[in-house]
Amino acid sequence: MVGGVCARRLARRSRSALIVALTVLLVQTLIVWNFSSLDSGEERENGGSTARQKRDRVAGNKAAGSDYFQHGLQQQQQQQPPRQQQHLPPPGKGTSRHIQQPDGYYSHRPKEKNRVDSNNENSVPKDFENIDNSNFGARSQPQRQSVGAAGSKQQREHLQEKAHAQQQTWRDSSLRPSVGRSSNEVLPVGHQPLAVGNNASYAGGRGGAGGSQQRHRASQAQQAQHRHQHPHKRPEAAAPLGVTYDEPPKCEISGKEAISALSRVKSKECRQQIAEVYCRHKEGQLMPETVTRYCPLEGKANANVQWDEDSAESFPSKPVRIAFVLVVHGRASRQFHRLFKAIYHTSHYYYIHVDQRSNYLHRQVLSLAAQYSNVRATPWRMATIWGGASLLTMYLRSMADLLAMRDWSWDFFINLSAADYPIRFIRKQGLDRLFLECDTHMWRLGDRKIPEGISVDGGSDWFLLNRMFVEYVINSNDDLVISMKRFYAYTLLPAESFFHTVLENSAHCESMVDNNLRITNWNRKLGCKCQYKHIVDWCGCSPNDFKPADFHRFQQTVRPTFFARKFEASVNQEIVNQLDAYLFGPFPQGTQSLNSYWENMYDEPDGVASLSDTHLTYFHSFSRLGLARAAASLQGNPSDHSCRYFPMGHPVSVHLYFQSDQFQGYLVKHHATNLATSKLETMETWVAPKNNFKLTAPLSSTFSRLQFAEIGTEWDPKERLFRNFGGLMGPMDETVGMQKWSKGPNVTVTVVWIDPTNVIAATYDILIDASAEFTHYRPPLNQPLRPGVWSVRILHHWSPVAEMHFLIAPLAYNKHQPIRQEDTLKHHNGPAKNSYMEQSFHGLNPVLNVPVSAGSVEQARRNAALTGPDLERWLDSLVGELWEAADVCAVGPTACPVMQACPKNPWSSLSPDPKAHLGTPRADGRIR
Repeated sequence: MVGGVCARRLARRSRSALIVALTVLLVQTLIVWNFSSLDSGEERENGGSTARQKRDRVAGNKAAGSDYFQHGLQQQQQQQPPRQQQHLPPPGKGTSRHIQQPDGYYSHRPKEKNRVDSNNENSVPKDFENIDNSNFGARSQPQRQSVGAAGSKQQREHLQEKAHAQQQTWRDSSLRPSVGRSSNEVLPVGHQPLAVGNNASYAGGRGGAGGSQQRHRASQAQQAQHRHQHPHKRPEAAAPLGVTYDEPPKCEISGKEAISALSRVKSKECRQQIAEVYCRHKEGQLMPETVTRYCPLEGKANANVQWDEDSAESFPSKPVRIAFVLVVHGRASRQFHRLFKAIYHTSHYYYIHVDQRSNYLHRQVLSLAAQYSNVRATPWRMATIWGGASLLTMYLRSMADLLAMRDWSWDFFINLSAADYPIRFIRKQGLDRLFLECDTHMWRLGDRKIPEGISVDGGSDWFLLNRMFVEYVINSNDDLVISMKRFYAYTLLPAESFFHTVLENSAHCESMVDNNLRITNWNRKLGCKCQYKHIVDWCGCSPNDFKPADFHRFQQTVRPTFFARKFEASVNQEIVNQLDAYLFGPFPQGTQSLNSYWENMYDEPDGVASLSDTHLTYFHSFSRLGLARAAASLQGNPSDHSCRYFPMGHPVSVHLYFQSDQFQGYLVKHHATNLATSKLETMETWVAPKNNFKLTAPLSSTFSRLQFAEIGTEWDPKERLFRNFGGLMGPMDETVGMQKWSKGPNVTVTVVWIDPTNVIAATYDILIDASAEFTHYRPPLNQPLRPGVWSVRILHHWSPVAEMHFLIAPLAYNKHQPIRQEDTLKHHNGPAKNSYMEQSFHGLNPVLNVPVSAGSVEQARRNAALTGPDLERWLDSLVGELWEAADVCAVGPTACPVMQACPKNPWSSLSPDPKAHLGTPRADGRIR
């Protein structure tokens, strides 16, 4: 009995001690890293060394058999917040309070969902050249492992034995492929903090480094342990479970990169190719060991060409004829027309390759080629990707075509993209790594040796080649050309090195000039954000678009420069207008549409299958808004149906519309039956976004930095804009919150997301650095998002500063067919248990004066079951809150007396656009 009493006392004391320990742990968990600016373009140059010393190494994946840490990689130690963790209100505004600390020390940011398609600025080190790029772990269940521990050797031996057993399993049976996503995907993490949480620290995410300081206080002991791991030991890993092949591999696949690729690849055909290439490389049958050098010179060849614009001797007696190979993709046909118009001359030749996935642009190119005898489109098309071997294949095939055209006598080869424009009359990436392109992805399979006997060179993948060298590259069967084609077939970014290396080591080496006649807008802080990791197992850089502030750079070049890149009219057209006027003189005063830009988003021949269900839903609703506007144009007589219509069929075309580089809305061309005449008419509706951002309090001296805020998808951290213009979002989209700031004192704000039924879906703090200009964050909301108008509030010291609204549209289509009720209930009812995150924020509703109404919840439940016309009416009422039909015009004959013809409306996509109009060549051979 006495023993029982003592035991109970001891248990009570232990329970008290446990509660105290858990309380301390909870408080420690609440103390999360703060961050200042989230924009890498504004990051401070000092203070980086301390943060750089705190980088983690990247953990491998036990299920993939790759328990390794790699030199130069960093691991973001992720801590799961407790389920009960909430955003605590300030003292006096709730029953819970916490000790006040300087701004930013407390945060309630949830753990980010790990996705392979994220777009966040917080994944790449600032010193991008130090990236090891060995960061592609297999997508399966994660296990963090200590490599430096005494038992790690036994662990590796166990994994190796398991790998052999798996290999035997493949030979004996066929298992279903296992390509599950890992919650601990590996990706280089910079010394900057995450832009509100640990967003996008995984393979495949497109992101970049934030511009903020990091006060990450967790897992320093583990970081130190990882940091002392031997940087060069890379234990081989076994292939993942459940991978199937049409034919068993001819070797044991144990390299970690190949295992990672096999676990992530989707098609059996690509998986088989990876296995075959890996085994051929492992057996020494893939790469040449030595290559013959034919250049008589020692060292790097470079013909030093002097440039003298004033010398008449610089002009050859016989005009030089250039074969332009234009490599284009996308839908920006008007920008392509402007480039073509600027470089066209009857003496030159233009061979145009349109990406296999860009059918709309291909139709435009075929129409252009029919106008000019010296323009041809390739009769074949390839789906090329950034950094892919297919790009080199495309160039070589184009060169072979040009050499076979006996009626085209050209002297030089120049390649251009639609992002180029004329301006005046790192260790080479991955050469020692093996890559394979399949399934429109560049898979990294392991290391390789660069062949001996030659000098490997590289540079830009935009170049000028003379005809003799092109003939040599295409027709020669010598050891250099054959071996280099073989080597570069499995190389990342081959077009940046193949021609350079062949030229420097060939008998043509003395003709090499180290200048590609271009100026490129490199901004490493913004352009090196691993934005292509969804298509290539590598971190690469991309140039930024030129803006008007860059114009002086075109006039200050000290070397011969004829072209510049990149230009993108949907980002900034004014710089193209400035260059155009500088080169050719301004357009006549009063010329129409000089500041307008249209870009096609959809064309009827593409088929509605090319649209997402969300876009198809919006475009139909936009069409109906246009018909409602036409009907409202008739005032007085309710029996007059001359401007009343019934919608017919899917949209005909959709264009983005910009004016003075500002997005003005969508232009939807659509069919409708006139109720007065029963005849089918075609019209174009301009739907413009309403202003959905407002400052809720007058700006004060203590808080005056916020300029704008927006919610959207497809955030581009390089150009710092949403590529999904206007924010057309549905229940399954991953939304991103963006804020734009002016420079000023450090400030902390709280961001609160509220769904249409007043459920607080997310809340987090942001500490804004003095120099920050942009911040953005994607809260990991559980899907589907509830349809309706959402609101986002920005608070400073819990006082409202700004509020914005955005629409999650209910889907009227599912798999491009009218949605059925079982699908509406699945997509329109909100997340399971009405919970957007693991933790609940309902305690903040009274603090923020956001009441939850049982009536609104019940109405949302009824709306979730709507289909057909009822669903369309609900959809149109929601769309009408954030969009308005600004105007509507007639494409052809119309019975509506007040509807103007589209060519007479300056906003219409059918209005004249002299900038992009292609006319007949003049006597001097030009069209501009």
